[in-house]
Amino acid sequence: MIGRISGTLLEKHPPLVLVDVGGVGYEIDVPMSTLYNLPAVGEKVALHTQLIVREDAHQLYGFATHDERAAFRQLLKISGVGPKLALTILSGLSVAELSHVVAAQEVGRLTKIPGIGKKTAERLLLELRDKLPGSGAAVLLSGAEVAPAVGRNDVLDALLALGYNEREASWAVKQLPAGLDVSDGIRQALKFLSKA
Repeated sequence: MIGRISGTLLEKHPPLVLVDVGGVGYEIDVPMSTLYNLPAVGEKVALHTQLIVREDAHQLYGFATHDERAAFRQLLKISGVGPKLALTILSGLSVAELSHVVAAQEVGRLTKIPGIGKKTAERLLLELRDKLPGSGAAVLLSGAEVAPAVGRNDVLDALLALGYNEREASWAVKQLPAGLDVSDGIRQALKFLSKA
């Protein structure tokens, strides 16, 4: 595993950068947030990296911060999200913005990113919950605590967006105990549906 690259920045061709390390040039794909913060060509640079090995390629991805790399790794764990889409997400949203989007369950913000439809956005919101800094059950906005919306209709809508039919989704929602927040309701409904 290559966890960090430190050397001289030779080229910038978004999203690719070339870094010389002891005479070896490493091609590294970076999100736009990292690219904007890189020094000028010819200067020293250090990037936190993630190596992805496939049958036909060894691809290196670089990040300015530990948080960016951690968010990239979390995104890769989600079904249907590969390295290119994860990089696109981190190019469209900073880690702090992504955490806020997840905490506030803002599907619309995610669907504005190229390559993300409503179904993928719903899956991202569900699976990233509590896995990014600031994306927990409550988030501070303008000094006020805002809890996630509570409602069986939201759980039903989420299940329908994930591809379940109306009959299956309605049945699972009827099994839920009262007082659950949307996130817990979706998780429990998915458990009921997996056992059915």
